[in-house]
Amino acid sequence: MVRAGEKMTTMLAILLLGFLPFTPADPDPVLDFCIPESGSVHPDLNRLGSIPCKNPSNVTADDFVFSGIISRGNFSPSTGFAGVAVNPAQFPALNTLGMSFARADFEPGGVNPPHYHPRATETALVVEGSVYSGFVDSGGRVYAKVVEKGQVMVFPRGMVHFQMNVGDSTATIFGSFNSQNPGLVRIPGTIFGSAIKVELLERAFGLSAKELAKLKRRFESS
Repeated sequence: MVRAGEKMTTMLAILLLGFLPFTPADPDPVLDFCIPESGSVHPDLNRLGSIPCKNPSNVTADDFVFSGIISRGNFSPSTGFAGVAVNPAQFPALNTLGMSFARADFEPGGVNPPHYHPRATETALVVEGSVYSGFVDSGGRVYAKVVEKGQVMVFPRGMVHFQMNVGDSTATIFGSFNSQNPGLVRIPGTIFGSAIKVELLERAFGLSAKELAKLKRRFESS
């Protein structure tokens, strides 16, 4: 017979589990593919789950081919980084398949500042150049090294990671994600470019109001 105290403890444990943060993986597809009907793709990926699929009889091989990463994006003058993200909004054939990818280019010395993807693990293949790459785990340990052409590094889901071109010529990386909407949280812009109270940031980082104002001017538009 279960005593009242044990029963209460069990019920409390169940309730606490219900409040734990839970981020499920992308759902398993129930169709071979679901290419959205023409005009139904929207940049807000939260709308992709309930849009109608194109009739398979109207689908061709061209629907499964994407040419948007043949060329790099535009380099940022502040970071020397150019990124091209590819998800169902750009490549509708990815819809419901639980994956997306990106192209990243770096000028010499260019950086992809610390950031993380809340819904996906990333694998990054260096196709040109030498890129100092790494991530920080939840215990504050840094795992970083120079990754050369042909090598792949993995960044576990939710871990803050970063990249910098340490070579003398442009570097290029192709990244893939195990979510069609991995999310992107850029640490500098999220902290200093948002509406977090200056008083809190002063205490948290030991910076003066003048120093914070300079950082906010830099990152508010990024």
